[in-house]
Amino acid sequence: MALGLFNAGKRRRRRAAEALYGAAMAQSRRPELFRELEIPDTLDGRFDALVLHMVLLLRRLKREGETARELSQELFDLMFADMDRSLREMGVGDHSIGRRVKQMISAFYGRAQAYEEALDGGEDTLETALSRNVYRDIGIARDKLEDLAAHVRGLDGLLATQAGPALLAGHVSFEAPEEANARKH
Repeated sequence: MALGLFNAGKRRRRRAAEALYGAAMAQSRRPELFRELEIPDTLDGRFDALVLHMVLLLRRLKREGETARELSQELFDLMFADMDRSLREMGVGDHSIGRRVKQMISAFYGRAQAYEEALDGGEDTLETALSRNVYRDIGIARDKLEDLAAHVRGLDGLLATQAGPALLAGHVSFEAPEEANARKH
């Protein structure tokens, strides 16, 4: 009986992680990120957009303490299993996939640390972290950089308002209610 409850909890956590990952992926693929904010519409740019949204989501889950630890790990594992699958679909050879995924994980951790510190008021500004990581110091226009930073701060604030139990169940919104309503009409 206890094993059945354990498996049910694990399945619930997996479904929640899949729902959260799907929402972060969908948000990171919104055309306006590439068209209006000028995130490069390249493999690297799409990776950076996903990392940015995953960091914000994992940052919010962290506030739920130990309860969210396993879900956060499941979410992280799901992301990199998807990265592995994507590399295979692009034809990257089996021998180099492990190395590429390790590089991506390292990049994720570096970006996560930079964004967290910047959002918490660290030495680096958020604009500096975004310029270095999302735009890869390509000389993006200052207003685009400021707009992306405002977008990130807005999402961070929006995620902070979402109920912990809903997040733990896999329910997240990356849109303010007025933005979601405007989209429907």
